[in-house]
Amino acid sequence: MFSLFKGSESPEVLKKRAKQAYDKVIELTADTFEANRMRRGMALLCCAHLDKTFIAGAERMADWQQMAAFAVAKSEEPPPLPKADCYQKIRSGKTDIWVYLPPEYSDNAFLFGAKYQRTELSSEQAINAMQQLADNLCLSEIGLGFEIVVLKFLRQELSNSERASDVQEDLSGMSSD
Repeated sequence: MFSLFKGSESPEVLKKRAKQAYDKVIELTADTFEANRMRRGMALLCCAHLDKTFIAGAERMADWQQMAAFAVAKSEEPPPLPKADCYQKIRSGKTDIWVYLPPEYSDNAFLFGAKYQRTELSSEQAINAMQQLADNLCLSEIGLGFEIVVLKFLRQELSNSERASDVQEDLSGMSSD
């Protein structure tokens, strides 16, 4: 009842809690049902963070490329390269929660997204690089006993384009008969 009168907590407080939650899961040594449930939950949140950071890397690199081109056209210095954020707001059920990811993971996910945007990585290479990053995070860091698939949206897009290509090949093969 009294919680209705409390103001919502600041993003700084929520980010601090996100880091504490991450650290707590990383430090778990028990192999209990509750500890494994916490690992699974954190791994899912972290993989959502990886996906969102990959997308942010691609989007912010596209924006940066455009701003840099305008700056060069005006004989000005380009803006600094965009950087990853260790915190992401992730939708969980009906609410948004802050999720923390150490810089080595968030920076790499952001970089892979930026490289994908600049076409330095193909879809397959981006998927493989991000999956390896997620596996390292989930299996080594968090201690999860199985992998969680990342970049499902890109895998689906790749699968759809491969199916369309197969159909096109079938159609062209039929017309040459």
